[in-house]
Amino acid sequence: MAIIETKGLTYTYPGGTKPSITDVSLTIEKGEFVILTGPSGCGKTTLCRCFNGLIPHFYAGQLDGELSVCGLKVTEHPIYEMAQRVGLVFQNPENQLFALSVEKDVAFGLENLGVPRDEIRKQVDWALQMTGIEELRDRAPHELSGGQQQRVAIACVLAMQPTVMVFDEPTSFLDPLGAKKIFEVISELNKKLGITVILVEHRLDLASKHADHVVVMDNGKIVLNGEPREVFNSEEARLIGVGIPKATRLWQMLQEKGVQLSGVPTSSEEATQLLREVLKT
Repeated sequence: MAIIETKGLTYTYPGGTKPSITDVSLTIEKGEFVILTGPSGCGKTTLCRCFNGLIPHFYAGQLDGELSVCGLKVTEHPIYEMAQRVGLVFQNPENQLFALSVEKDVAFGLENLGVPRDEIRKQVDWALQMTGIEELRDRAPHELSGGQQQRVAIACVLAMQPTVMVFDEPTSFLDPLGAKKIFEVISELNKKLGITVILVEHRLDLASKHADHVVVMDNGKIVLNGEPREVFNSEEARLIGVGIPKATRLWQMLQEKGVQLSGVPTSSEEATQLLREVLKT
């Protein structure tokens, strides 16, 4: 079942001379883990702003085409209504955290919706548990590490129990180990809770093993859309400059040397397993 569907979606920011996204037609199924990637400035963030109603309700400009999320036409429903279905986690967690304690930050969205206090307590406890930060509930967000802050930002959105979670480069301020842990948290939310995940990301070496759908944008358009191995192994991905996983690039180099592996790896774990199979023969 399609959870997000766009047809011919085109948007130009106020005062813009050309569209930021052009003729975007895309279907995302319920429960998918989707990576949205492409060069800087290609329209990824703009497209994500459409999914949760920031475009056209906060950013004006010109929006054409069709867009439905969770069965709702985004143009006909206000941001607060869309926010209950689509949660957005920003690139820099500090932009989302402002309360004196983690617990108060996570409760903020629910309080604004007028959720009863007992229910707020339950949902906050659940969100802290799911993101593995129960012991941080009384800490001040500014005292936490970058990885901890990003988990708090995820918990803030998760407490709202959205159907879709959009992550806009959530690991850009983290080291590789911190990024790996955040991707594992996101993957667990996708698999355990069935939340549809849209991850805007350049660090494909770490993220790709969790995805079952990859969308590549360039110059405001979708240029590749499909299964990860298919997309990463395509000539178009290389020409666009998508940072394809090193494991996939290794596979390509081995193919050129006449070494045949039984599949196309997208992670170091997969590459290791495939190489072991070759060495056994």
